[in-house]
Amino acid sequence: MLDEPTNHLDIETIDALCQALLNFKGGVLLVSHDERLITLVCDHIWYLNDNTVTVFDGDFEQYKKFLLKDMSEKSGIQLK
Repeated sequence: MLDEPTNHLDIETIDALCQALLNFKGGVLLVSHDERLITLVCDHIWYLNDNTVTVFDGDFEQYKKFLLKDMSEKSGIQLK
């Protein structure tokens, strides 16, 4: 399990981490706000909503659009 593994890392070290994760043959649970890391190394996106973990069926760009739509519907405010 990795919780925000890119905090306080420079670009070269983040690149090395990405390569190590891509070469790793096991499973990893990654919690991150780093869009680049998520896009490069994650095969699945899981999200927590209303005390339920759900697998998102799509890539990270689709997930961001889903979140904006969901937040917009819940708040009644049009988000872009």
